[in-house]
Amino acid sequence: MSTEGKPIFCKAMVAFGVNDLREEEVEVAPPKAGEVRLQVVCNALCHTDIYTLSGQDPEGLFPCILGHEAGAIVESVGEGVTSVKPGDHVVPGYTPQCKGPECIFCMSPKTNLCPKIRGTQGQGKMPDGTSRFTLRRDGSTIYHFMGCSTFAEYTVLAEISIAKVNPAADLEKACLFGCGVATGLGAVWNNTKVEPMSSVAVFGLGAVGLAVIQGAKAVGATTIVGIDVNPAKFKIAMELGCTYCINSKDFEEPIQQVLVKRSPTGFGFDYTFDCTGNVNVMRAALEAAHRGWGQCCLIGVAGAGKEISTRPFQFITGRRCLGTAFGGWKTRDAIPMLTEKMLRGELNVDHFITHRFSGIAGTTDAIEALHSGDCLRAVVKY
Repeated sequence: MSTEGKPIFCKAMVAFGVNDLREEEVEVAPPKAGEVRLQVVCNALCHTDIYTLSGQDPEGLFPCILGHEAGAIVESVGEGVTSVKPGDHVVPGYTPQCKGPECIFCMSPKTNLCPKIRGTQGQGKMPDGTSRFTLRRDGSTIYHFMGCSTFAEYTVLAEISIAKVNPAADLEKACLFGCGVATGLGAVWNNTKVEPMSSVAVFGLGAVGLAVIQGAKAVGATTIVGIDVNPAKFKIAMELGCTYCINSKDFEEPIQQVLVKRSPTGFGFDYTFDCTGNVNVMRAALEAAHRGWGQCCLIGVAGAGKEISTRPFQFITGRRCLGTAFGGWKTRDAIPMLTEKMLRGELNVDHFITHRFSGIAGTTDAIEALHSGDCLRAVVKY
């Protein structure tokens, strides 16, 4: 029986407050104009989901349905939707791409930060200012999250937040291009444009940091150093391209000073990347960048109210610091392209999936796995 135009009742993991995540039955309303309702096939757990659940996200709203790194199939579309149709395989994107000729951000090759629905997305709502989720047991409203809300068997997104992908692709792998892996690759290829023969230092060897290493190796960086406090991550980092790895806890002096001394020139690294969200590590990454031309790219998201500090002299002596959201990729163009690279065997992502779980309730197990220290991405199949 067709569900088009009708509410759908399904299971979802609802965050009611800080670290309060429960399986509930929710009602998912039909998509309105410019919207698409998706059947979520699988969801990869990202640290950003945990960051919001922990209460550190300044934009975090409760109750909400978290999740944003997913693979899905279009169930139905709202009025005016033309880029996807029922049955299409898609990957949601938390950074929309409206492609409107009047959008100076979408028209610019310098950025991917389309602001078309940013205001309502930050409020946990759809573009018309309302929600498509209600709690079945009492009819109360549930907020959206990052414009995606994929910790549910069904969800509704704006059309401009959905990337159509080749149906031949395994969605459990393609979903990784919805956030972390794509972000790490894009930070290297788009934002900093790492050059062949360069030196790179990567702080934090989770999925994003490993994607940075993989991307740097692919463009011919010759010295790649991984920094983490968990030595268990060093093996995979070396396999992906690290020259060597170090544990910052093994040194009494600041790690940036250690790195500068060990750098190929003795003046720092050409490119440094923070993949931790820790403001102290961000400072270390900046100060480990090469005198005269070093670039530091901040990828990790810091907690609410956190600030970064350093001496202005670090900039006077030629270092530059920049940040990235989703690796600078324009979502609806980039995710299909990255998926095709994967299908052609040019981009391997298998190593990122270290844990697999089944069913909505498996999200709880995935969170535990992510906290264990040996998990890169835990994928939950619905």
